[in-house]
Amino acid sequence: MQKMPAWADIVLIPLISLFLAAAISGLVILGIGEDPVAAVKMMVSGAVGSTYGWGYTLYYATNFMFTGLAVAVAFHARMFNIGGEGQAMLGGLGVALVALYIPWPHWTVALIGCSVGAALLGAAWAYVPAVLQAKRGSHIVITTIMFNFIAAALLNYLLVNILRPPSSMDPATASFPASTHLPTLHDLLTPLGISFSKAAPANVSLVVALLAAVFVWLLIWRTKLGYEIRAFGQSESAAKYAGINPIKITVVSMLISGGLAGMMAINTTMGESERLILNMTEGAGFIGIAVALMGRSHPFGVVLASILFGFLYQGGAELALWTSIPRELIVVIQALVILFTGALDNMVRAPLEKMFIKLNRNKG
Repeated sequence: MQKMPAWADIVLIPLISLFLAAAISGLVILGIGEDPVAAVKMMVSGAVGSTYGWGYTLYYATNFMFTGLAVAVAFHARMFNIGGEGQAMLGGLGVALVALYIPWPHWTVALIGCSVGAALLGAAWAYVPAVLQAKRGSHIVITTIMFNFIAAALLNYLLVNILRPPSSMDPATASFPASTHLPTLHDLLTPLGISFSKAAPANVSLVVALLAAVFVWLLIWRTKLGYEIRAFGQSESAAKYAGINPIKITVVSMLISGGLAGMMAINTTMGESERLILNMTEGAGFIGIAVALMGRSHPFGVVLASILFGFLYQGGAELALWTSIPRELIVVIQALVILFTGALDNMVRAPLEKMFIKLNRNKG
């Protein structure tokens, strides 16, 4: 007997978990002497109350879509890719090398080239942990975490000693050529007669992120490779019995995951800063884990969860700017969302399963 319908697992459980996290967050805000209702109103107004707020919310959401999809692909193969930060850093390096050293006639062609460069270097950074997991049994969580630190050190060295222009003191590359600059949502929507904030950083890479979500859906649920990935993730022994190569699936899944994480850099590096800088990942690699958990590793769920976390980022910035609520409280709220959607998932799931089983019995 099915314990609960699919819609309840995908929609109802995350909504209840989100409500519980919001309720506890309200108590925390109340505990520091602030009005939680006013705080929520300010977050909503700052994040989605104007095109400027929407621009920042969607900018952050774009980052989380890429990293959330990366984690989701690895999840389907029963792997926990914690290396999104490092893979995105190397993706930024790929964007910078392609944008700076290849002449591009137009941003559309440059976007394709930089996306390929970002995906290739992101995948390359995931390759060694994948091989270590597949052939040596090294745990993917440990190796990908360590590779984050190596990536940060490598990027720091390259920006300080090699890629930094001689006349600059800033650890960053030179600005990318104008032909590689991506249009913002303002540029895209104005010709359609839609007014959008010129100051907001959301850009055409949002469209690329949504296309990446469609790609992941097609890959996982409409291809032979996707079936093999899901089968391997459900039962390695059964997959082996069916003739699925575990080494191939482990490596290929991590390559796809690393490539998606690397593509996050087209938003931050190519779209927003228009040069490669330190800390360009903005923590999105780790937030992607929460996004994939909350989205149940489904591309549609990942997109919705990404928008939610984009809302928290932008709304939290508004709270820190206009109230005495510290910016760190938003990290607490994010942690509560992660706690309820991840670690305490069974606390919500178990009573719901019992409820649906009881309803099914009554119907029968």
